[in-house]
Amino acid sequence: MDVSIVIPLLNEEESLNELHDWIVEVMQSNRFLYEILFIDDGSTDDSWSIITKLSTNPNVKGLRFKKNFGKSQALHAGFEAAQGEVVITMDADLQDNPEEIPELYHLIKNEGYDLISGWKKKRYDSVITKNIPSKLFNWAARKTSGLKLHDFNCGLKAYKKEVIKNIELQGEMHRYIPVLAKSSGFGNIGEKIVQHQARKYGKTKFGMERFINGFLDLITIWFVSKFGRRPMHLFGALGVVMFIIGFGFALYLGIDKLFINPGARLITQRPEFYISLISMVIGTQLFLAGFVGELLVRSQNDKKRYTISENLNLTQRKEQYSS
Repeated sequence: MDVSIVIPLLNEEESLNELHDWIVEVMQSNRFLYEILFIDDGSTDDSWSIITKLSTNPNVKGLRFKKNFGKSQALHAGFEAAQGEVVITMDADLQDNPEEIPELYHLIKNEGYDLISGWKKKRYDSVITKNIPSKLFNWAARKTSGLKLHDFNCGLKAYKKEVIKNIELQGEMHRYIPVLAKSSGFGNIGEKIVQHQARKYGKTKFGMERFINGFLDLITIWFVSKFGRRPMHLFGALGVVMFIIGFGFALYLGIDKLFINPGARLITQRPEFYISLISMVIGTQLFLAGFVGELLVRSQNDKKRYTISENLNLTQRKEQYSS
């Protein structure tokens, strides 16, 4: 199969038929072997009924969550089920243009990229509530991750199959899939300017809180990418430094009291004693935190964080992929 198109959605009943027909037209005109995977993230409208009707097309597949688990989990479920050599993700609100798919496919298949991220250079969103916060968010993400991408949060992306089978999405990490891919060894990451279309139906499901959550997730992903597999390298190192500082103060106080100023005030009456004590306690705690972190990393199991209530045209299995 050439292309898998993964579409997470929440309450997008008005756009699904139009999006499906548009994608099918593009796929047929380019003679792609394809599948469309609709991941219904707990919609409360008629989205699933529409997906059920669309599944009369054997290329359409669907998963329905019992409740809203979030976009990251929806993408994770879609990635597990995808079978295409190139995987395209896009939003269901018609703001992503399916006409971009052939070029994205070409960049992955023929140009050797591991991942292509869309860049909505010209946007039709509110300048105050979306554009300015988005620019600040992307600037911080570039500085933290080292990836020179302009639009980390663009839903329109293309991946080699190896990429999506070797990354784990948790929490709200869908914004940082390029960073996760880079951390997993997929370094050939590019960017393509894509067309952004004004929302035709409904309203956005994300508010200003997504930027606050995004910055918190950015800190998390920075920490996880650097120390997630080796927490002792951070906490252990800090613990050793703090303990050495505390032990140094204690050694100084002992030498001073025994040999330099025997008649001076008691050690417990000097502020250096409490600096020494606190530093050694904090150092020990940091070291133990690193040690416990190492144990957790080694014992952590891969667990799904969503529950599927129904599926269409899909065999439930977890595909293990090795490059």
